[in-house]
Amino acid sequence: MSKILVVDDELKIARLVRDYLVEAGFDVVNAHDGPGAVAAARSHQPDLIVLDLGLPGFDGLDVTRRIRSTSAVPIVMLTARTEETDRIIGLELGADDYIVKPFSPRELVARVKAVLRRAQGQVGSRVLRTGALVVDLERRSVESSGETVDLTTTEFDLLVVLASQPGRVFTRAQLLDSLHGVSFDSYERAIDSHIKNLRRKLGAGHIDTVYGVGYKLTDET
Repeated sequence: MSKILVVDDELKIARLVRDYLVEAGFDVVNAHDGPGAVAAARSHQPDLIVLDLGLPGFDGLDVTRRIRSTSAVPIVMLTARTEETDRIIGLELGADDYIVKPFSPRELVARVKAVLRRAQGQVGSRVLRTGALVVDLERRSVESSGETVDLTTTEFDLLVVLASQPGRVFTRAQLLDSLHGVSFDSYERAIDSHIKNLRRKLGAGHIDTVYGVGYKLTDET
């Protein structure tokens, strides 16, 4: 049974999310402020965190920073419609997905399941090699020039798509479709944030921007 940490200071929303996740078969723990979220992440070691951005103590962005300093646990953010800038910052900090309030609890459960499948799924003993990059699909590990690179679930899955066909240009919509099974137009800027993180972690020269189209993994590095 996967353990989910739900962090929201609105108790009604926290209970609603908890009830739907428990009904879906998850073990759920709650926290209601920034310090409590960080403490719960350390003590409970959840398999995924559902994290509201607007928290007392310190906000969800600070929680994400602190968790990402020690853990790659998947994070699904809950945000208000007016927090687009914070959503982008959250994704750049390493959040895996987001859902906008007000939201459908069933959609949230579906998102949680999708992110967990990507994080926990075994895809066979295959290794993708492109120049200095080595992507081990079974171990979900990445090396760049012999150095291990720590990626979030979403960053790893994006890299797998790009590395599966080096030199092919993928549009943002195609990359979104590979992650969610459907393209969400409003999320296309999220791809830019994840690509920015990949470039920072992998080093320069691995991922090229094809302006007006999308991204490709160079096959010459």
